[in-house]
Amino acid sequence: MPIDINNIRDYKGGDPEKWRTYMKQRFKPVEWVDDVIKADQAWRDQRTEADRLRKESNALMKDVIAPKKKAKENAEGEIASYKAIQAKIKDIEDQLPELEKVRDSLLNKLGNMVDSEVPISNNEDEDNLIVGLYPLPESAILPCSVSKIVYNLPETKPLQHDDLLWRIDGFEPQRGQQVAGHRAYFLKNAGVLLNQAFINYGIAFLRARGYDILQPPYFMNKDVMAGIAQLEDFDEQLYKVSGKTDDPDASSEKYLIATSEQPICAYHRNEWIDEKSLPLRYAGISTCFRKEAGSSGRDIRGIFRVHQFEKVEQFCITKDDFDVSQKEQQYMRQTAEDFYQSLGFPYRVVCIVSGALNDAAVKKYDLEAWFPGQQAYRELVSCSNCTDFQARGVGTRYGVKKQGEQASYCHMLNATLCATGRAICCLLENYQEADGVRVPDVLVPYMGGLNFLPFVRGPMELTKGEKGKDKKSKE
Repeated sequence: MPIDINNIRDYKGGDPEKWRTYMKQRFKPVEWVDDVIKADQAWRDQRTEADRLRKESNALMKDVIAPKKKAKENAEGEIASYKAIQAKIKDIEDQLPELEKVRDSLLNKLGNMVDSEVPISNNEDEDNLIVGLYPLPESAILPCSVSKIVYNLPETKPLQHDDLLWRIDGFEPQRGQQVAGHRAYFLKNAGVLLNQAFINYGIAFLRARGYDILQPPYFMNKDVMAGIAQLEDFDEQLYKVSGKTDDPDASSEKYLIATSEQPICAYHRNEWIDEKSLPLRYAGISTCFRKEAGSSGRDIRGIFRVHQFEKVEQFCITKDDFDVSQKEQQYMRQTAEDFYQSLGFPYRVVCIVSGALNDAAVKKYDLEAWFPGQQAYRELVSCSNCTDFQARGVGTRYGVKKQGEQASYCHMLNATLCATGRAICCLLENYQEADGVRVPDVLVPYMGGLNFLPFVRGPMELTKGEKGKDKKSKE
């Protein structure tokens, strides 16, 4: 259960009104909180009734049946009553798991709390809050919503990443689509070198900051994934793995990971972590697989939005202290900022509006880099504090397990360091020159010493569909 049920039990010191407010801030039905309360009350009423019947049956046995048997008196009527009570108890106990299941399924629809810094809105284009700019213009006053801030944007350049990647002989999109369909591609030559350079630089960057490096499994059992991913992700984002090599009865379903955050979240599943070892900081290195079901028609050229890509991820675990996890989120955000400053990418950091938060996140920062060819800021990093929401889903606690004490679930946080495809796109647009693309100094050692990628072929040809659109626009 991602949310502690006691948070909305007023008799346990919880505050259901607070959670109604959070749901309202997330632009989700406030009634969902009341649905949980009703279902919980039904479950508790049945438990109370079962406890009452147990006391009644125990009293009947102790005060009536046992004395009569000892006195060798007839107790058949009382024994019949005792058995009837026991039957009622069993009937209630058989109903309790289903009542609990209904309650928990309703509880799982509730999102996490919402941090006070988060702008309350359902409009990202107007109300995302800019909290950082690099380089920082003198005229900019922060924080400020994206629709109201005024400053001179970074410089623009003529070509976009897809054309640039083609000209340096870095990818083959049409051949990729012939093999694997829409949004598929082959990376080639300079494209492969850039991809591996970003991976290896990302690993070195996080190792220097003390992160443990993990390369996780690329698919997960459904029951484990269900403790982490939102239900809608199964249809919109996740690819289901078929095949019965290790599961002849098809008793367990598997899904490809959309990010290494998912398997690393379960790395300490059902474990108690030593408090002295916290915080734990992991660098996840993986290929990621996403359906992008809700992105039809968006970013169809190039490798900015694709079904398969590599990513270096930050994943951190702290104790269940909100002040501590807030500081950890700032640390992770600064780590990402330092990484892109080292690459010389202009960017802004925005605090995402409440209506765009996923259920787990209490606050999310996006680092959006400037793409001078597109003349737009595009997301490279997402940095979220999920408090104990995910830890409850996978049963990750800390401290020493003691009988009678309430469990302390860890806080979990995640942040992109580098999604390599998007980083390549940004590099190409920012470092383009008249006859090629310059390589940032920090990447040169990871490129085998290459510091310049020359154009080796002409502009990328339009597809048949694009030629048709271009012809119509001229008519």
